[in-house]
Amino acid sequence: MELEKFSYDNKIVKAFIIATVVFGLVGMLVGLTAALQLVWPIFNFDLQYSTFGRIRPLHTNAIIFAFVGNAMFAGVYYSMQRLLKTRMFSDKLSWINFWGWQTIILAAAITLPLGLTTSKEYAELEWPIDIAITLIWVVFGINMIGTILRRREQHMYVAIWFYIATFVTVAVLHVVNSFEMPVNLFKSYSFYAGVQDALVQWWYGHNAVAFFLTTPFLGLMYYYLPKAANRPVYSYRLSIIHFWSLIFIYIWAGPHHLLYTSLPDWAQSLGTVFSIMLIAPSWGGMLNGLLTLRGAWDRVREDVVLKFFVVAVTAYGMATLEGPLLSLKNINAIAHFTDWIVAHVHVGGLGWNGFLIFGMLYWLVPKMWDTKIYSNKLANLHFWLGTLGIIFYALPMYISGVVQSLMWKEFTPEGFLMYKNFLETTVQILPLHMLRAAGGALYLTGAIIMTYNLIKTAYAGKFIANEDAQAAPLTTASHGNTGWHAVLERKPIVFTTLALVAILIGGAIEMVPTFLIKSNVPTIASVKPYTPLELHGRDIYIREGCVSCHTQMVRPFRSETERYGEYSKSGEYVYDHPFLWGSKRTGPDLQRLGGKYGNSWHYYHMLDPGSVSAGTIMPAYPWLYEQQIDKSQTALKINALRTIGVPYAEGYEETANSDLDKQAARIVENLQLEGVEVMQDAEIIALIAYLQRLGTDIKVKDNTVSANQ
Repeated sequence: MELEKFSYDNKIVKAFIIATVVFGLVGMLVGLTAALQLVWPIFNFDLQYSTFGRIRPLHTNAIIFAFVGNAMFAGVYYSMQRLLKTRMFSDKLSWINFWGWQTIILAAAITLPLGLTTSKEYAELEWPIDIAITLIWVVFGINMIGTILRRREQHMYVAIWFYIATFVTVAVLHVVNSFEMPVNLFKSYSFYAGVQDALVQWWYGHNAVAFFLTTPFLGLMYYYLPKAANRPVYSYRLSIIHFWSLIFIYIWAGPHHLLYTSLPDWAQSLGTVFSIMLIAPSWGGMLNGLLTLRGAWDRVREDVVLKFFVVAVTAYGMATLEGPLLSLKNINAIAHFTDWIVAHVHVGGLGWNGFLIFGMLYWLVPKMWDTKIYSNKLANLHFWLGTLGIIFYALPMYISGVVQSLMWKEFTPEGFLMYKNFLETTVQILPLHMLRAAGGALYLTGAIIMTYNLIKTAYAGKFIANEDAQAAPLTTASHGNTGWHAVLERKPIVFTTLALVAILIGGAIEMVPTFLIKSNVPTIASVKPYTPLELHGRDIYIREGCVSCHTQMVRPFRSETERYGEYSKSGEYVYDHPFLWGSKRTGPDLQRLGGKYGNSWHYYHMLDPGSVSAGTIMPAYPWLYEQQIDKSQTALKINALRTIGVPYAEGYEETANSDLDKQAARIVENLQLEGVEVMQDAEIIALIAYLQRLGTDIKVKDNTVSANQ
């Protein structure tokens, strides 16, 4: 049979590699800045665009979607062509994918510091960018499926399976979670509210980790690790079990982020059960990766690429054991809302994703530039700096998490909270946060060394833009005695459809009852929609990223009800678009804050936190006193919320600003009695109104402060 000649497109891989390195450095630098802010507030730089609340989502988006995302595309575009023995379906689509993705990243880098955010974790970007993500992801999918259909290789290798699952699942996750009602070009409200929004968000959030940070990188592991080791994958059968069980089980596990919340108990239990089941397929993948190195472990001492891969796969195993363990209620009760979760996330991010990317880059760049790595010594230095960085990051955060939890829960022999002031717990862990920042600095230093090494490697070689190749054309093979999965691998459309069905089952079973059965989210008659002023205040709260440090979810623990008040009910959140339960307590929970302090306390606390809470790491927000409430948006906000179910009366938008002015005037009058002069239209007035509203709907009337009305 005559061989067909063609070429692999390395130009697109090169472009994604450059983007990976650039955005990796930027994302790590922003992350280091955020770590420093949690020790020394001066690193907020007294600017509204660089506070922790605004750059924290910038860091996560830069790392997940810019650094890891670009690396994923680079690895997929390189490996897919060679596994399928064909050039990508369309060079034009490849470049639309590249430039579209970079445009999205640039849009995120501009909008997030401006406070244009939905506040939903890993889904902070506003609706026009969400649409752009959808379009570019479809372009990537068309290019991938088209390439598979024009392949010259009969069977689809295991890496391709994971790429397919990544495409279909991320598409479903993104579209479902991004249902939102636009207010204007830069503002929207989540279609879902309260408990429903929380369930959808963590169904998305957990599985964004699963299908953006895990499955594509398992595919990359299955390609690059055997290539670097020059060994075949340990077990084809194990890879089959690993793949199908992983994608089916993973999609159910989202509710384990919401244990002890007001999410229905059945949903919490379901999330826990499937999370525990995840240990098996996750460790199956880890073992398949590590056992691929059988007979090659002696090379690990010398080969820096293998060193990175071994630590990456090990970190994957650690993170995927820890995740299910954290879904056990007794462990979750200790760890949730603490720095332990931060450590858990970063073991996966720094160890699994970061080190796999580094190993892949050290393997790819010499191949594509037809040379050897410039300096193995520098690469080894990077490895040890990165490893020490992970250790210095993770260990202090694990310790910090335990210290936080124990201090929050400790009672005196008389039955009172030992540490009544939340700030005591924050100050106690500052040395550990210093170590965390040092770990981040070590990791970043290693990445800078890698960048220099890769640039010198590229300059020493000659880039192969179009790599010549040849292969026999695809022929229709007889099924013979091949197994069922081998047959399935010849049918990419059927394969893709089955993968889609596998991930849809769990999502549908978890979410449909919560949306259709009213008893899952019981209503409370006293809970009313936010007033126009409170609504503006809530949006300011979202804009400033307050949810990054504060939760609004009192769990049913004695330690929390003693500290904060009555535990949270699902019916309290029926008008919350989006939900603001949070995932980390750097500061105290705010769900029962309303009426706890006077208006002047909030005024001074936002102006100079240290003046009312000595030793706090919270930054000041002086711009809230200068910027005015944008009352031109009030009617638009009322209309948008009414459309998605908030019971504002028809025509209320016409008089809403009048009510806003009346409530603002009462707060200003109250502040004047306490010697504070402030503009009625200042944003701080709206924020005070919102903070004073929190939790008051179900409070006993005598406990509320009249001035908050």
